[in-house]
Order: sequence, then C-alpha cells, then structure tokens
Amino acid sequence: MRASLSSFSSSSVLRDLPVLLVAVVWGSSFLAVQRVADPETVVAMLVLRFGLVLPLLGLVAWRSLRRLSRAEWLGGATLGLVLSGIFLLETYGAVHTSATNAGLIISLAMVLTPLGESALTRTAPPRAFLAAAGLAVLGVALLTGDGGLRPPTLGDLLVLGAALVRSAYVLATARTRAVRHTDMLAVTWVQLASATTVFAVVALSVGPAPWTIARSYGAGQWAWLLHLSLFCTLFAFFVQMWAVRATSPSRVSLLLGTEPLWAAVFGLTVAGNRMGPLALLGAALVLIATEWGRRTAPAPLPAENAGESAGEAEQPSPEPAPV
Repeated sequence: MRASLSSFSSSSVLRDLPVLLVAVVWGSSFLAVQRVADPETVVAMLVLRFGLVLPLLGLVAWRSLRRLSRAEWLGGATLGLVLSGIFLLETYGAVHTSATNAGLIISLAMVLTPLGESALTRTAPPRAFLAAAGLAVLGVALLTGDGGLRPPTLGDLLVLGAALVRSAYVLATARTRAVRHTDMLAVTWVQLASATTVFAVVALSVGPAPWTIARSYGAGQWAWLLHLSLFCTLFAFFVQMWAVRATSPSRVSLLLGTEPLWAAVFGLTVAGNRMGPLALLGAALVLIATEWGRRTAPAPLPAENAGESAGEAEQPSPEPAPV
C-alpha cells in the first residue's frame, strides 16, 4: 500500500513539474522583455519573437490547418487581433515599469475575468470573491504608488490595460462559436499569425525594422529572445496542451497561478528592483488576493450553443501567454 502511494505521489510530482516550469518561465518573461527591447524597439522585437515561433508551430499544425473552415479561419484571426493588443500593451508596459510590477499587475486578469463573467451572465459573484477583488485593488494601489500617494506610472497603466484586454480575450474565446470546437493547435497558430501580421504592419511605421534589430543583437540578447520564443511561447503552449489531458484543469490553473510570484522573484533578485515596505505589502496583497480570488471565483457557466446539450464539455484551451 505504501509503495502504491509513493508511486502515485512521484507520478503526480512528475506531472506537476513541467507546468510549474511554465509558471517560472512566464514569470521571467517580463525581465526577458526588458533585456531585448526598449520603447523604440518593442514592435520589431515582437515580430522577431513570433516570427521564430510560427514556422515551428505551423509544421506541427499543418494537417489541422488544412481542415479549418473559412469561419474558423476568420474566428481565429479576429481573436488574434485582440491578442495583438494584449502583447502590445504588456510589452510596452513592461519596458516602462519594473519587472516586478508588470508581473504582479497582469495577474489581476485572474480576478477581472470572473468579474466580467458575472457581468455577462448577470449573476452576483460570491462575497468572498468580491473581498478578494477589493484586496487586489488595494494591493495594486500600494504597489504602484510605492507605498505613497504617487499616481501609477505609464507602464503600470499599460499593463493594467493589458490585464483588462486579456480578461476580455478569455471571455471572447469562450463565446466565439466558430472556434469553440476547433483543433486547439490550429486555432492557436491562426491567432499568432494574425497577431504577428499586425506587428509587421505596425513595424513599417513605428521604430526600426525587425531585421535591423536582429543584426544589432548580441549573443546575450539573442539568448533572451530565444527564451521568449521557445520557452515562454512554444514550450508553454505544448506543456499546457499536454497537462490539461494528463492532470486536472484546476491543478494546471493552480500551478500556473504562481506566475506572479516568480515574476516578483526574478524582479527582486535578477533585475534588482527595489521596493519600500508598503510596496512590498502591496505585492503580498496582490499575490494573496489573486490566489484567494482564484479559489472563490464563481464557476463559469457553459456558453449557449444551439443544438448542443447545456452541459457538453468544451475543448480546453491554454491560457494566453504573458509577454
């Protein structure tokens, strides 16, 4: 019996480790962005980052892509436009604020999404969840004001905007009928391709050309860029796709929810971010509130779909990756 329990425990740990590693690399992504981009090169860097990912993901998704209908292509492309807004806001925000602030503020999407769900379904969220949301707001106020009465920086506001758009993206994805039962790999490629097209068009008039930035990068910057492309995007996607089948979605969500903690760790230890006592208290409140909110959030109602049973399970999809 003990051997059986030990074997089960070891197996559970092995399944959890890759998901936890995704949370760690996501937490490092804000620091990575600051190493490869500045306000003038954000768009060019995004073109390079996703330009490296698309061919690799496309090779794997080729068969599924050939089976997509016109409606599925259009649905995925539309969601990709929203996704491009998330990446632009997050990345511009990350280069205008600290890695610690960016990682903690973006985690508010975990609280904002259930609030949006409640508003759409016209159902009141639990009181405990509302208390968690209020605690999160207080934490962000202390964090961005560094414990004082100063207004948040431009970067803080941009990342907050990204959290709002990310919440809207999650809600829109769940309600877009054209992609609801589409192969997850294929629709992800379409969304990333659509977002990358937006970046490429914007890059024509904003900042230096992507190939100019590519030539200017040294070995260290290329290492950080590959980290963003291969680990924070490609690796994270495939681990999530595997994990929702190998373990429970709730467990995956719980492990990925540690991302803001790792962002704070990287920001304070590697980036050298400095925070006053009240700002540290604010950071702690954000971490506590987002986890409390995750545990007390109202369960999402199944989206209505004509001709389907109300309780029909939908294909799980990964959370949108951070910057």
